[in-house]
Amino acid sequence: MKSFLKGMLAAVPIVIGYLPIALAYGVIATEAGLTVREITMMSVFVFGGASQFMIVNMMLASSLYIEIILATFVLNFRHFVMSFAMMHRLKEAPFFVKLVLGAQTTDESFSFFSLSDVDEDRDYHFFLGLFMAGYLAWVFGSLLGGFVGLLIPSKLGISFGVSLYAMFIALLVPAVKKAMRYLWIAVLAMVLNYSFSLVINSGFSLILATLLASTLNVFKKGEV
Repeated sequence: MKSFLKGMLAAVPIVIGYLPIALAYGVIATEAGLTVREITMMSVFVFGGASQFMIVNMMLASSLYIEIILATFVLNFRHFVMSFAMMHRLKEAPFFVKLVLGAQTTDESFSFFSLSDVDEDRDYHFFLGLFMAGYLAWVFGSLLGGFVGLLIPSKLGISFGVSLYAMFIALLVPAVKKAMRYLWIAVLAMVLNYSFSLVINSGFSLILATLLASTLNVFKKGEV
């Protein structure tokens, strides 16, 4: 229990970062026509900041359900890789704990985990507390945002949509700092998405553009 509480305290910076973004998601989702319950349940079961913003944006664009599901799978596929890498270092953790940690893995929590040593002070109880704190903050922020969205004027609620772009820029900038090629992937994906959207549904154009831009980069590097 002590290690679990230490993990929750260590998550304070993550919690502070999640709350305003989750609040913005809740407001935007309200404008998309979701109820407070639906907004909260999406955070409970999906728990993916960028993907939830994308889902709401695609709903506003009247995308098909299959398009939303496929796009979410593509965007969140990296979580499979992060979870596998994490489980390799937490071999002593019970299976149920591994499931919980895998379901609550985010870019921020995984970054913290990657920079930490797994030892007596930071065992799986510690990381369970860390991940749980971030998860609860996101769900609470979404719930709060849902109620705020019901209280503020519609035009003000729509203005929260700028947070969608801020979210994706926040994901892109750290990657670009490591390698400039990620910027070209993003630019290529934007060009392809615009081109595809002229002839096919916007939902499928987003999926195809993302997959094609990533695949072309892999072949360019000679990794396959």
